[in-house]
Amino acid sequence: MGHREDLLEGAKRCLVEKGYARTTARDIVAASGANLASIGYHYGSKDALMRKALIASVEEWGAGVAEASTLDAAAAPDAEPLERFAAVWDQILQHIATEREFIASQVEVLGLLPRDEALRAAIGEAHPEGGEGLVAVFEGVPDSEVDAEAARVVGSFYQALLTGLMVQSLLTPDAMPTGRDLAGALRRVTAGEVLGSARPAAE
Repeated sequence: MGHREDLLEGAKRCLVEKGYARTTARDIVAASGANLASIGYHYGSKDALMRKALIASVEEWGAGVAEASTLDAAAAPDAEPLERFAAVWDQILQHIATEREFIASQVEVLGLLPRDEALRAAIGEAHPEGGEGLVAVFEGVPDSEVDAEAARVVGSFYQALLTGLMVQSLLTPDAMPTGRDLAGALRRVTAGEVLGSARPAAE
């Protein structure tokens, strides 16, 4: 790898090990084996490099979830929609549980967004693609088959659940729902049975 790639890999390691805000340019240099001047040459600034590292890390994490979920789907091609919903969430929850440092780095960034316009813009640009990717994973199709409306509406729903589960995993890791729990909750909400028997339709 060249210095540009070395720097990106070093920044991704620092993101997980030290966190977004605490990582310094010297930390990245130490992790990458590159030199300090190469950060400015290749990325313009340490902050620009860290934004690239953040987006790349999320994309790699998502690709890992997608690959595991695709293997599950191949083993059960005739699964009902809620069964697939539960199975995919179980894969995501497993990644959340076993990659706590990565999850902590992602949750940390959420608190920085209101005061960091450049970071907010970088994540905002990648956000629609993330929703599209989640829809593709849950539907078991390539990203290219996900239309814009599905990505906007359903993708946002999945992203909201994912963000909440990440935060919850840091607060109450021993009380996390399972994929079956999430599917059961969705079934009860849509059937009007959250509190027990089905509620009568509004007149």
